[in-house]
Amino acid sequence: MRTLLLSLLLTVLSYCAVSAKVHATDSAQAPDFTLKSLTGVNLRLAEQRGEIIVLNFWASWCSPCLQEMPALDQLANKYRPLGVQVWGVNVEADSRAAQKYLSKTQVQFPILFDTENSVSERYQVQAMPTTVIINQHGDVFSVHRGYKPGYEQKYENDIKTLLRN
Repeated sequence: MRTLLLSLLLTVLSYCAVSAKVHATDSAQAPDFTLKSLTGVNLRLAEQRGEIIVLNFWASWCSPCLQEMPALDQLANKYRPLGVQVWGVNVEADSRAAQKYLSKTQVQFPILFDTENSVSERYQVQAMPTTVIINQHGDVFSVHRGYKPGYEQKYENDIKTLLRN
């Protein structure tokens, strides 16, 4: 019983707002993908070279994910003129709950749907939310797992570092 409880606790913690930041030491190339957006347009990552991309993997059942959305929208609006894009990648097989949430909480950045979890698997998403920051050359710069208010400052620090380089 104790082993089962410990296993359950570790599983829950991996999906909660436990922050972990990983810097890509060897500048691993970000896996390319194409996903359909909320507006019906397909977006392909490889076509965004020269831009800094903030990929945020999220789900409608994840409270920290929903809490983070307005902060991501502010970040997107602030840095868009400087060549930074924020993309929200919803990981649910059925996107109706996400679409319902987005009808109430509108964001100005693209929302993409990874209904088969192929992209989240390629990015090794193990916690919700997970935010991956990709540099102008298409390399993974950092990975942030989880969210608590104020984490957007970490994203902003990474963006500023990339803009200076």
